[in-house]
Amino acid sequence: MHPRSPRSSAAGGIAIAIGALGGALAGAALYHQPTIGLLVGVAAGIVIALGVWLVDRR
Repeated sequence: MHPRSPRSSAAGGIAIAIGALGGALAGAALYHQPTIGLLVGVAAGIVIALGVWLVDRR
């Protein structure tokens, strides 16, 4: 069993949550399509979370 490293990892999940909420709000306000905004926001959040994970992995 490997000992845990003292370095804490970054949390990228907040990007998905903020992207979902922001996308739904922006989609509803700008295009009257909150579902499309939600999907775009979640996709953008996933991309950001993957970027955080890749950077934190090193």
